Amino acid sequence: MSGFSIAALSRPELAELSAYSPDLASYRVRLDANEAPPLMSAAARQRISEVLADGAWERYPDPSLASLRRAIGQSLGVTPEEILPGVGSDEVISLLLTAFVRPLPPADTATVLTTTPSFVMYRMSARCRGLRVMEVPLDTGWDLSVEAMKSAFSMSPPSIVFIASPNNPTGNLMSLTRLEQVIAAAPQALFVIDEAYIAYSDRDQLELYRRFPNVAILRTLSKLGFAAFRLGFLLAHPDVVTELDKVRLPYNVPTPTQRVAELAFTELEPEVKRIAREVVRERERVAAALAQLPGAQVTPSQANFLWLRTAPPAGELYEALKQRGILVRSFHGRGGRLGHQLRITIGTAAENDELCASLAELT
Repeated sequence: MSGFSIAALSRPELAELSAYSPDLASYRVRLDANEAPPLMSAAARQRISEVLADGAWERYPDPSLASLRRAIGQSLGVTPEEILPGVGSDEVISLLLTAFVRPLPPADTATVLTTTPSFVMYRMSARCRGLRVMEVPLDTGWDLSVEAMKSAFSMSPPSIVFIASPNNPTGNLMSLTRLEQVIAAAPQALFVIDEAYIAYSDRDQLELYRRFPNVAILRTLSKLGFAAFRLGFLLAHPDVVTELDKVRLPYNVPTPTQRVAELAFTELEPEVKRIAREVVRERERVAAALAQLPGAQVTPSQANFLWLRTAPPAGELYEALKQRGILVRSFHGRGGRLGHQLRITIGTAAENDELCASLAELT
């Protein structure tokens, strides 16, 4: 009889986790994943097709990612040595949690700190590696609570602090003043400011990166019409990038992704900015419409989605919308103040109109 047991080999932390499993059912209107609506021009699509048509597919990708690093660096006004591309932001998060996780005294276990509610992969990626995760609640306006963050720092000094700004799922930017205060309060920690939605914002946090040696910026192309190519990247000081390159798998970013991403930061950069402008205009129109719903509150958004507080329980509206073929994200399962919150991606004008009409009937 075999004595093999996969449970005996599995990390104990996996017992508290479940696989990330988005709703794959067919819906007429999908406004759940914060993808960009299909706004890319025919000319841009043709240019992508041309770039992808010419390739030595029997060869491995460029392991140094040199051309892509140069393109991103030129776009942001930094050196290639400050750029680390990955397969989406998720891979970069995993690399960070592999490289920079030593316990800081007096803690005996490496600690990762983030806010709540926020992007779920910070916690999931840390826990599956056996790391301690501290989640600090955002304040009533969904901004950083400086005192709560400082209290958490004193309890267990973190190796890494993840702060999404604009935040997912709330859509708002964190206050620059509060960011400065928490960064200054934990000078030993690496602060990763996740700017996944920054193209839809009024400002960025590059100033903090330039001022603080312990700040890195995480970005992605996934929210800008290139989600299928899975390209994320970290902007970090060269010593940080050098260490991360040691744990990055060789040939991690496929050649098609490298080529299309380079195009997005060069020839197609005006196209990407146009898409972002159109989404922002539509976001403001939809926000004004949703604000007219009885008892509704819309958090001012700096992302490509809206954070809607509803008078009826969010779970009820979520299920009712699904019955009409419309999928959004509900956070009612977490309870508390999230029990009346929906996150709604900005889609096409027709999709957004259908959503607004349905919510008007349901509320």
